[in-house]
Amino acid sequence: MTGDGTYQEAVAAGMLPSEESHRALLQSIVDVARAIFGAKASSIFLLDHDTDELVFEAVSGEGAGDLIGMRIPSGTGIAGWVLVTSQPIVIDDLSQDPRFSRDAAERTGYVPTSLMAVPLVNQETSLGVLQVLDRAKDRNVALGAIDLLILFANQASIGLDLLQTARRARAVAERGDGPEAVVARLAALLERSEDDAAALRLLESLETVLTRLAE
Repeated sequence: MTGDGTYQEAVAAGMLPSEESHRALLQSIVDVARAIFGAKASSIFLLDHDTDELVFEAVSGEGAGDLIGMRIPSGTGIAGWVLVTSQPIVIDDLSQDPRFSRDAAERTGYVPTSLMAVPLVNQETSLGVLQVLDRAKDRNVALGAIDLLILFANQASIGLDLLQTARRARAVAERGDGPEAVVARLAALLERSEDDAAALRLLESLETVLTRLAE
């Protein structure tokens, strides 16, 4: 039977902002991180739980525009280590670190010499990894480098969680003519209503009725 969560996602499909707005948030995070650290590149990976792969969702600097959507096995290189251990890391000489996957770096078209990376986590669920490549060594940073990167990671985790929610909601809306898809389309119409309070009450009532029917 369909549970409450599915109908909630159906309502979200009609009311959440588009994926593009969440991707824009992630892009702004990597752009600012690269600028503050004076880095050659910065990127955000999203963990695809279905395929067990890390996916480039936002890239600034080297590889920007070419790497979005590129996938690597989740256990690959430093990013894979950070994902599995949920530990941040700073490496000033990647050539001396056995965890570094030069082959994977070469496939991206850019081989860094140093790296900073932090896990992206939401309520103990691994979402992905934020990394900064080849930061400027002479750049003064008010906080410790890793502490500052963790602040960016907190915002990136929120962005990734919203992006995943939007994608799940969209999948519900595109599933067909079932009740969940109908709810999603109705939610989209009501979202454009000028009477927000009335629209919200109607959505809540509709969700309650359909959930009871599904029990």
